[in-house]
Amino acid sequence: MITIQNLSKSYTLSEKSSLPVLTAVSLRVRRGEFVALTGESGSGKSTLLNIIGCLDRPTSGEYILDGENVEALSRSKLSRARNRKIGFIFQGFNLIPNLTARENVELPLIYRNVERKLRGELSAEALAAVGLSERAAHLPGQLSGGQQQRVAVARAIAASPPLILADEPCGNLDRRNGGEVMEILHRLNERGKTVVLVTHDEGAAREAGRIIRISEGRVCAA
Repeated sequence: MITIQNLSKSYTLSEKSSLPVLTAVSLRVRRGEFVALTGESGSGKSTLLNIIGCLDRPTSGEYILDGENVEALSRSKLSRARNRKIGFIFQGFNLIPNLTARENVELPLIYRNVERKLRGELSAEALAAVGLSERAAHLPGQLSGGQQQRVAVARAIAASPPLILADEPCGNLDRRNGGEVMEILHRLNERGKTVVLVTHDEGAAREAGRIIRISEGRVCAA
């Protein structure tokens, strides 16, 4: 599903200086794997996840996503690949506050030009999968933190992308709600989804099938 070879990422600070964040990273994630990216704060794991998610581009190196060379894609094709192949779950939920749970879940389906009736069916199925059917008409502010994250999970899976990227999905949740989100990720993986989890929580990382450790912008264990 994911092949990365000698990937580096630097951010320009001035005409004469830059900040290296990732250096010569190489890794592979097989289709259907559950992988945890872990490392200390500032290690580069979130930057790597953003590149995997096609939200950022590397400075150098090669990234193959589901058989496509990401660097060769135009901006529009990159956006289309991101929308069709990747579901995102963020630590901060990233829900639109004036949209209901159902409307938030439907957003990626709108971007895919899914017609209204099918959008309703898919969003209902996704909310049911995370146990929130009865909260479909509620705004994010009317939901608990755990419920908001489950809406975010439903949004990520509504379009049935093959790859789920989860960036500290339990970081703002208590142990019980965090455990529920991890259970959902496991169920998705059991159904064939490839899951890449970024976490600093060693307990959560150990739940994955494989741990990739990042230190100072380099893969130190895979």
